[in-house]
Amino acid sequence: MATSRSGFGTLLHAWRDRLSPVDAGFLDTPGRRAPGLRREELAQLAGLSVDYVLRLEQGRAKNPSAQVVGALARALQLSRAERDQLYRSAGLLPPQDGTISTHVPPGIQRLAARLGDVPIGVFAADWTIVWWNTMWSALFGDPSAVPVAERNLARALFGDGAAHASLLPIRSERGQDAFAASIVADLKDAKSRYPADPRLDRLVHDLREVSDAFARRWATETVATQHTTDRKTVRHPEAGDILLDCDVLIVPGEDLRMVTYTAAAGSSDAGKLDLLRVTGGRTTPVLPSSGG
Repeated sequence: MATSRSGFGTLLHAWRDRLSPVDAGFLDTPGRRAPGLRREELAQLAGLSVDYVLRLEQGRAKNPSAQVVGALARALQLSRAERDQLYRSAGLLPPQDGTISTHVPPGIQRLAARLGDVPIGVFAADWTIVWWNTMWSALFGDPSAVPVAERNLARALFGDGAAHASLLPIRSERGQDAFAASIVADLKDAKSRYPADPRLDRLVHDLREVSDAFARRWATETVATQHTTDRKTVRHPEAGDILLDCDVLIVPGEDLRMVTYTAAAGSSDAGKLDLLRVTGGRTTPVLPSSGG
């Protein structure tokens, strides 16, 4: 395939045609005129407008940003080699070794797509959300409505921007202080492993500037307390309080965290999740305030 900028739209269209809608979390309904994803489905997955995706495919939109290319690569479930090819075809350098990866392997996306009844969010090593399903949006709101730079759990907890403004009230059995401490410790651990990552540098700098609580914790936290399991009560504006088990699953070899929220079968809380599955849940985008 072509790797020049003029080939960007060709690659985009070809890989859209290749991806099964089922693997992307959509129903393969009768009457689809062509295999693969519809343009509007790709736009939804990548958090872009349908018109912009059309213009990219037709070569009328030039110079997509690295954030846009990364979102498209994740939505199309590209391999690392294909992701790098897409970056180069846009005239951009692929993500370099030594920086925090936002790449979600196709197998992880297919697995998460098949667990469509469960709210799932996938986070990078700096707690930036890089993938989510429709149930996550139903529970917490659609992260694509939050500016890309704000889609970070640490910014939601300690910042003063759009992520913080969209916090959803959550009561954790572990306690908010313990959770906040674990997030700061995770960032310090990421900093030790990715000392030259510019996004992480900017995140830490910004939060130390705007949050005394973050600055104090950054100066004192030394050992990460692994955040793997918790019970949380989510106060949903339509469904009310929902008691959920939160589990954080580490993706080996990828430095990603898959965060899931589940309720006991047959419980009233499971019934509330079923209601959100039908209604689509919130319209206001949020990141959870005391949980992954």
